[in-house]
Amino acid sequence: MKKIIFFLSIILASFSFAQSDCSSSITLCADASVSYTPTGPGVQENLGGGCLSTEHFSVWYQFTAATSGTLTFLISPNSQNDYDFAVYGPNKTCGNLGAPIRCSYAGTGSGILTGLNTTSTDLTEGAGGDGFVRYLDVIAGDSYQLIVDNFSSSTVGFVLTFGGTATLASPFSVPALAPNPFLMPGPNNDGNVVICTNPATFDFSTLSAQIINGNPDFVVSYYNNINDAIASVNPIIGATTVNTANTYHYTINYVDPTNPNAAANKCKQYGTINFTQGAIVVNDTTLSGCSNNNSGVALYNLTTANVFAGPPGLNTFQYYPTLADLNAGTNLIPNPTTYNSAQGTVYVKVTTPEGCTGSSKITLIFFAPIVQTPVELISCFIEENPTTALFDLTTANVTTTTGVTRQYYLSNQDAINQTNPIANAAAYVATSSEVFVRVTSAEGCWNIVKVTLEVTPPVYSLVLKDKIICVEDITTLDAGPGFTAYLWSTGETTQSITNVSVGSYFVYLTTNDCVTKQNVKVLASPTPVVTSIEIANNSATVTVNGGVPPYQYSIDGTNFQDSNVFTNLPRGQNTMYVKDNYNCDPVIVDVTVPNLVNAITPNGDGVNDFVDYSSLANKTLLTYTVYDRYGNKIHVANKENNFRWDGTINGGKKLSTGTYWYTITWVEPTSKILINYTGWIVVKNK
Repeated sequence: MKKIIFFLSIILASFSFAQSDCSSSITLCADASVSYTPTGPGVQENLGGGCLSTEHFSVWYQFTAATSGTLTFLISPNSQNDYDFAVYGPNKTCGNLGAPIRCSYAGTGSGILTGLNTTSTDLTEGAGGDGFVRYLDVIAGDSYQLIVDNFSSSTVGFVLTFGGTATLASPFSVPALAPNPFLMPGPNNDGNVVICTNPATFDFSTLSAQIINGNPDFVVSYYNNINDAIASVNPIIGATTVNTANTYHYTINYVDPTNPNAAANKCKQYGTINFTQGAIVVNDTTLSGCSNNNSGVALYNLTTANVFAGPPGLNTFQYYPTLADLNAGTNLIPNPTTYNSAQGTVYVKVTTPEGCTGSSKITLIFFAPIVQTPVELISCFIEENPTTALFDLTTANVTTTTGVTRQYYLSNQDAINQTNPIANAAAYVATSSEVFVRVTSAEGCWNIVKVTLEVTPPVYSLVLKDKIICVEDITTLDAGPGFTAYLWSTGETTQSITNVSVGSYFVYLTTNDCVTKQNVKVLASPTPVVTSIEIANNSATVTVNGGVPPYQYSIDGTNFQDSNVFTNLPRGQNTMYVKDNYNCDPVIVDVTVPNLVNAITPNGDGVNDFVDYSSLANKTLLTYTVYDRYGNKIHVANKENNFRWDGTINGGKKLSTGTYWYTITWVEPTSKILINYTGWIVVKNK
């Protein structure tokens, strides 16, 4: 696979011949892509035969395996050129290379590409092949020499890309040696270093700690040009004069503390340094703050004052209450991010990491105040809970300041603390009370305004009352004057309505734009109920419950009496009328006064042998009961004996001649009234 760890790009002219010799070969310290443009042959080496006989435009490399495995590489010219290569080793020296262990031309079958891959089996290959030979099996610690030669002898460069399972040794990619990333110098890690004057005296060694970033056994050297950096000659030592017109160079080298001759010590990383003019121009400015809730002071973050546009985080800002304090370095403001002050001035001193300084004045002012107006909101009661109303708090015009936001709270303290906000301010149900609005401007300033809530209570008619009438009657309902509108449940919109019968009604009464619903009932007067009728011979006593006494009674429906007793009633069906104090249509009941039988002669002659009340058999629960003078029950006539009695007891034993008493009870089938009829009868037995 392709390894991407470190990209080294060197395009040189004056030093090309040095890299064209084996003795000054470039050490490959990682298995990432390498770009190079050879410009000559250098000293002709003994290439040991194989597919290369002489050097043209060549470059020499050396590399060491960090891990064991397979190693491949691909040589890709930047345009059509004929590149060849040879690999020597393992562990060969420049004076004793011997024959190459891998060698190939750029083959016709692969175009301009050549290298090692995993499919070829040839170890060396001449012209006419595909340009590729077999990969290397490398062992960790083994070193190799590689020559890449441009047979075309042109300045067209190439890219060398490694692959396979093995990796190349590099102190820069070994976490144990370089646990931290190397950094470029400058406040932004981009190689740009600020100086206060141009030119300036500068000590490059002050940048080394930032570049090395805590990696042990690495050193940094500084140079005036890239040629000196690559050749490791003429390093800059100590303080020197620099300016913004030049570009300076540095190298990072690993130094093996146990082996100063280790191959890893030849590994380098390169970088550039440019100096930037850092003279400070500090501006006077104005900083606005919020005098919240008309407190007369504001909380200022002095660090937000735009007095200097330098890189953030690297410069030092010191704030003082007076210019004299700034010049003397006294009374430094300790918490400039939370400076509580009235309107006035403070002074700031700006210092860059390079020691450049400047000072300016900050004028402190208040933002324009929020215009606040206490407001009263009036809303109509809620019918289900008349002490409350529905308020739209968002309609409270508490300020004329534009661009503000509003938040609503139950108490002034909640508004200050911004706790317990009212969730639905547009539909807030409340009693007559107060709420508080926190009004916040576009600048973040705030004031608290009180809103008084007033619930308009329901207004009821004092003259509209429930009425009781006879169920067959009608009446008039009058809500009385003083309302701006009326709407009855009947659809009428007048103060009163007529021809009202028994039922439930309501009227919407409008006062001050609030509508009160008032219910009213027209009740039917209670109806008297005949509970029983006691009949004795041709008299009847009526018992009544319910309704409103006193009651009146009649047997013709026209002439009424106060007494509940009727006399001289005819035998058979009678109709009785009862009404109470409301004088409504009377209650009508029908009652039967049975024929009176006062004597029987049970002698079997077929005349008056028995008492027979079977004509009353259509009555409900009809019973005929006979008692002796002592109140003992001696006979019960019912459906089983066809409601007859023949003057006997205990299944046919004749009673002695005498007078007996009886009761006849039944329930009238239609009216369900209990009828009690009492009398006496003479039994004559011979």
